[in-house]
Amino acid sequence: MVESFFPIEKLLEKLGSSAYEELLLFCGVKNDLHKLKEKLTTVKSVVLDAEEKQNHNRRLSDWLGKLKDACYDAEDVLDEFEVEDQRRQVMKQRSIGRKFRNFFGSSNPIAFRFRMGHQIKKIRERFDEIAKLSGEFNLIERLDDHRRVVHKEREATQPNVPPDIIGRDKDREKIIELLMQTSDGKSETVSVVPIVGIGGLGKTAVAQLVYNDQRVKEHFELKIWIRVFEDFGERQIMRKIMELIIEQIMTNYVFQGDLNTHRLQQILRDCLNGKRYLLVMDDVWNEDPEAWRNLKSLLLGGANGSKILVTTRSRKVASIMGTRGGTTGYNLQGLPFEDCLSLFMKCALQEERDKHPNLAKIGEEIVKKCGGIPLAVRTLGSVLCGKTDKRDWEFVRDNEIWQLEQMERGILPTLRLSYDQLSPHLKQCFAYCSIFPRDYQFYGDSLVQFWMAHGLLQSHNKKEELEDIGMRYLKELLSRFFFQDLSFGMLGMETFSFKMHDLMHDLAQQVAKDEFLVVNSDCQFIPKRVRHLSFGAANASRNDFSSLLSDLGRVRTIFFSTDDDEKTSQSFVESCISKSQFLRVLDLSGSAIEVCPREMGNLKHTRYLDLSKNYKIKKLPKSICELQSLQTLNLAGCLELEELPKDIRYLVNLRLLALTTKQKSLQESGIRSLGSLRCLSISSCWNLEHLFEEIDQLSVLRTLSIESCPRLISLPPAIKYLSSLENLYLASCESLDLNLNMEMEGEGSHHDRKNTRPHLRRVFIKEITQLLELPQWLLQGSTDTLQNLLILGCPNFMALPESLRNFEALEGLVIGNCPKLSSLPEDMHHLTTLKSLAIAGCPALSERCKPPTGEDWPKIAHIPEILLDGEMIKSSDY
Repeated sequence: MVESFFPIEKLLEKLGSSAYEELLLFCGVKNDLHKLKEKLTTVKSVVLDAEEKQNHNRRLSDWLGKLKDACYDAEDVLDEFEVEDQRRQVMKQRSIGRKFRNFFGSSNPIAFRFRMGHQIKKIRERFDEIAKLSGEFNLIERLDDHRRVVHKEREATQPNVPPDIIGRDKDREKIIELLMQTSDGKSETVSVVPIVGIGGLGKTAVAQLVYNDQRVKEHFELKIWIRVFEDFGERQIMRKIMELIIEQIMTNYVFQGDLNTHRLQQILRDCLNGKRYLLVMDDVWNEDPEAWRNLKSLLLGGANGSKILVTTRSRKVASIMGTRGGTTGYNLQGLPFEDCLSLFMKCALQEERDKHPNLAKIGEEIVKKCGGIPLAVRTLGSVLCGKTDKRDWEFVRDNEIWQLEQMERGILPTLRLSYDQLSPHLKQCFAYCSIFPRDYQFYGDSLVQFWMAHGLLQSHNKKEELEDIGMRYLKELLSRFFFQDLSFGMLGMETFSFKMHDLMHDLAQQVAKDEFLVVNSDCQFIPKRVRHLSFGAANASRNDFSSLLSDLGRVRTIFFSTDDDEKTSQSFVESCISKSQFLRVLDLSGSAIEVCPREMGNLKHTRYLDLSKNYKIKKLPKSICELQSLQTLNLAGCLELEELPKDIRYLVNLRLLALTTKQKSLQESGIRSLGSLRCLSISSCWNLEHLFEEIDQLSVLRTLSIESCPRLISLPPAIKYLSSLENLYLASCESLDLNLNMEMEGEGSHHDRKNTRPHLRRVFIKEITQLLELPQWLLQGSTDTLQNLLILGCPNFMALPESLRNFEALEGLVIGNCPKLSSLPEDMHHLTTLKSLAIAGCPALSERCKPPTGEDWPKIAHIPEILLDGEMIKSSDY
């Protein structure tokens, strides 16, 4: 169960704020809420003790569940006040005549006070009863959680990148030997090599070592890697294999996602015919022999020596999928002790192992308890990272969690121990990830938006941006290895993706099981305690699932996980919306709905609405502009959307807007009035020629992204005065001239704004055909802030500015496919902070930068990492 401490803390924070004090006084319920606050404070003092004892007392666990339910219901009631207050503030600030009043409708303040007073009284009575029941359990008052090693959240400026795979060279060689074996001609041309082992051993990591080995690349004509889920059907596997084959050998073929099964089978056989291939099926759970026989019959067309490499925790799966008379499976064993110890110390003490000999013996004892499982070793090492107090290490070594056997599906006690060390808000954020499908590709900024919508981001520094708090949380979880497969984009930590290990996903589902539900085909009902729902595409397309939706009044998240084969039923979506009064997150991305339900305007509490990649939506209901709580609105990829509702300006709390529209101009769109906007992303607007003037009214905008707008001619001159702008991304805008009209408003009415230039940290420019050089206005205020500069695919770009030497914070410079750029500025050796330089597709420049005789080599020889046309160059070698 997700712990109850955080919901209570959140409620008390709301009740204690001065804004709520005034609001509740106005509504006449201050006295009731004061009593509620007192009761909450009393209950909070015993919650930590109750959570620790609940594993041994079912009634206590039920009591905690009732407490948490009451907290969530109380928060819903309090948010009603906030929603009403926002509505009235907007009316007060912008009301000019009857038109505005009609837009927002009417609300009787007397009726509102009466209704809310009644609800507050009911909530207070619930907490009175809960507090009374707590006396039956003899709970001790405690304000600190002694289960945690770390009481203060540690700083994590960068996530720990997992160490290189160690101790698996012998395993790699033995598996490669099995893959290189050819059949004797009597058995099947395709044989199966299962890698079997318990969760966390590193089966996938070993398979990746094998898959990326140069000998394997040369031996097989085709290599295909797919991740297999428990509910993965034959058709889905075929389709995924087809997509990956097409990427390798049929570059001009456009894959049709709606092909029937028979046609898919034909194409798959044709693609594999006569080719020696390696197919890796990672994390197989399905133990149905018939399903495997059906799939295998489609894979027999490969040349002699083709192999299917399977990773699985199940020996039964290995037995079913193994080849008679062919290769045998490979049983992966635990990592040798010395390798485990080295990995643990690297994670825990990094380079300071020799400075703390008193911890070495304790570390060895901890590692022995990990049983050679790398995931356990890494995770516990991260728990103790930077902790040199002997008591912290002894706490981990002697923890009672070691006495537990592996939990359901093999969840390691060590992972639960790591979870226990998290602060309450991080526990909530981690548990929330259980709603996403297994092997889901997370993106940092998107996950932060989800957390933000549920109020999970907390900071003692009121000036800290919510997005920055969320990114700090993410880095903390990454540093503790709750996520893996970290992949950085071109702009480093600002554009990164990651996944969860299966065991971590299982752990998230275990701790969140009462509140989070992934609806599958076996689901018969939705328990009343569930607050967050995820529907797979196959389920969201089934009309008979509507019977599940009888009671969604408490649900806060509805997430649709879709694919190209299955589309979400329009009636199903409408039913979800109409029955979800307190919804905070609604993700309908890629669901293929054709019409946005008008009832969306009733989702007063919704803060995150994702309608992206719904290619048939033409219009948005006007009622969507009544959602004053909305923080994120994603309309990217809605290629048929004719226009934005003009009243979008009333979304006063909107922080992120991503849009695609058929409009020629956004001048009348109302975007310039979105005073809370932090991120504006405009993409795939094929008709767009003009943005909007007065863009400088977006005074807190931090990120501006414009991509695939081929008719966009210029940027508004006032962009020069976006003083909060940190990130600027411009890509695939063939007609865009960055200098056009920029001399306008350079003086005159804006002569007093010379000190309000953007302080950019990241600039990304790609495929801007008109770009000859970087315009002066672009980097004028960023000499001490710019960290990353990327210029790609600009065929007419000729020169970097000589002033580049003054950019004292520059860390990364990437230049690609700019053939007319022939030299680097003088004095680049002054850029002592520059850590990496990448140059590709610039023939003349590459020649001048070649070590050691290139004319520009002395300018860049001080840079630690240089990538020149794909070749890594180390300055120390010259």
